[in-house]
This record gives sequence, structure tokens and C-alpha cells, in this order.
Amino acid sequence: MSALDPHALTLATARGRRLCKLRHADGTVEDYDLAKRLDLRTAMAHDLDALHRLLLDLLHRPDTCALRGAIADPARVQGVRRLLHRDPETGDDGTLLDVPRAWLSLDLDGLPLPGGIDPRDLIGGGRVARLVLPPAFHGAACIIGATAGHAFKPGARLRLWAMLSRPVTGAELKRWLRAAPVDHVLFGAAQCIYTSAPLFAGMDDPLPARLARLDGAQHVEVPPAAALVPPPRPAASVSYPPAAVLTGPRAASYAATALARAAARIAAAPVDSRHSTALGEAWSLGRLVAAGLLGEGEVRVVVDTALQRAGKPPGEGDAVARWAITRRAGGAA
Repeated sequence: MSALDPHALTLATARGRRLCKLRHADGTVEDYDLAKRLDLRTAMAHDLDALHRLLLDLLHRPDTCALRGAIADPARVQGVRRLLHRDPETGDDGTLLDVPRAWLSLDLDGLPLPGGIDPRDLIGGGRVARLVLPPAFHGAACIIGATAGHAFKPGARLRLWAMLSRPVTGAELKRWLRAAPVDHVLFGAAQCIYTSAPLFAGMDDPLPARLARLDGAQHVEVPPAAALVPPPRPAASVSYPPAAVLTGPRAASYAATALARAAARIAAAPVDSRHSTALGEAWSLGRLVAAGLLGEGEVRVVVDTALQRAGKPPGEGDAVARWAITRRAGGAA
């Protein structure tokens, strides 16, 4: 089971904490517990049936949520933070990678329901939800889940899960669904996707079920990758200072941008320059590792993953990155 598989989900468990809302009979609601440290594991959903079974199980796990991001280092999964990059303030290495996924989860919050549709009717509400999304969703099979506010607040408050015709990144989802009435926060690799049913104290759940399935085509057809590429940006006139003089959030942003751009260049490299491109990018990233702005582990994983997307075998990018980082650490210019 590979965390980088596009059909994988990362499950995050907060031991002794509640990752769902608690509603009392007097109408008061207790929010999610703050959980800084989590245990991570990988689950697989190769099709909508498998995803449905997994979500049914997670309904009854109030200490667990799902993440889009992949586990960066299988050796570091216990009591870790949700980090895409090294935290320059604490020195904590990144624990998650932003990778393409073949599934998606969408939040539709406060969607008006036509008269005659009971909030307890998730099938009816789900059909309305599909129609406010792009046409590719209209005839696709999906799973509809009721979020904690559904049936308590006005309108439909639903989460839609579906399988996609090809894996997509969070950035692609933002461009594709930029005009859809969905919460783009959920496309972040480190964002919690809450999957448990809420807990109730002194009252029963007003919904007979919190998950329902709508039949249809097995996959939502995603636009071609070329259609979701951002328009070219004009050359920036600002110049960045050397990494050594950057501090705080600015340093983290600079390093994150450099890592993302390096991965994109490696993945898009022509066949005859894949290795040299990976070597050059790893060499540049090595100075950020030496400056403490990136973790060695995350750079090695990102370079290796990008080089695999360019067509090279697993492990080659890791070896290239390890060599470059070691040489940089030894003072090579």
C-alpha cells in the first residue's frame, strides 16, 4: 500500500481527542477539540464502493479525520503535526506531501433546498447538490454525507464524495471548481476533512442516516490537464534575497515556493534532460536544506516523486537528491 497511490487517503487519529462536534439537547454545540499531534496511516479506495465502505466505518470514529496529503515519511507517523514543509520556528520536518488524488470531497454549505425536499432526504438533497456543480457531476455516481449542521441550520449542508477520471492536484481542483459553490479550503493537502458523525448528548440524531449513495457513471470526467494549467504570469520584478537572510513566515513561503517549482520542472522535463534537470533542481534545493528551511526527507521524496512522474524508476530521484544535499552540507558551492 503506497501513500502516493492516487487512490489513497491519509487518516489522522487524535488520541483522546474529539474530531467531531458535540451537540447538546439545549441547543449548545461544542466544537472540535484542538489536536496538534496526530497519528497517520494510509487507507485505500480504488472505487466508489470501497470509498463508501471506508466512510461508513469512519462515521463511528470520532477521533479520526481524513487528509488529501500523502504521508511523507512512513517512519514518522506517530504524534506528528500536519505540515507540508519544515517549520522554521520549531524545526519540525514536513509530514505530508501535496499529491494528485483520484477522489475528491466537496463541501456545499447552506445550499437552498427546493420546497418539498425534507432535509432528512439525503438522496433528494444530493440530487440538488449535483446540479449546482459543473455538468460533469450531473450524471456521476457519488456519496452524499450530512455535515454536523445539516438539519439544524437552514439549507442543505452536505459533503459530496466522488471518484475522478484521472488524479488531480488541489491546485487543479481550485481552478476547475473556481465558480462552484464549494469550500476550496478542503482542497488543501493538510486540511482536515471531518468524517465522523457528530455526537449527541441528551438527544438523538434527527437524521436516520448520514451517508447515502447516488447512482450514475463511476467517474466524474475531469477536464484535460492542459485546460487546468494556470495562465503564464509576467516576470516578477522583485528579487528574493539569499535564503540565509530570510526568517519566519517569509522564509517558509520562499522555501515552499522553491520546492513546488522544482517539482514542476522535474516532472515536465524532456526525456533527454530528466536526470540533469533533477540534479540541477536538487542542487538548488540543497542550499535550503543547509539553511534549515527545508527538511532533507521532504526534498528527497518530492524529487523522487517528480522524477517518477517524468518517467524515471523509483529511487533514482532519491539518490540524486541525497547526493546533492550531502555535497551542499559539505560546503560545495
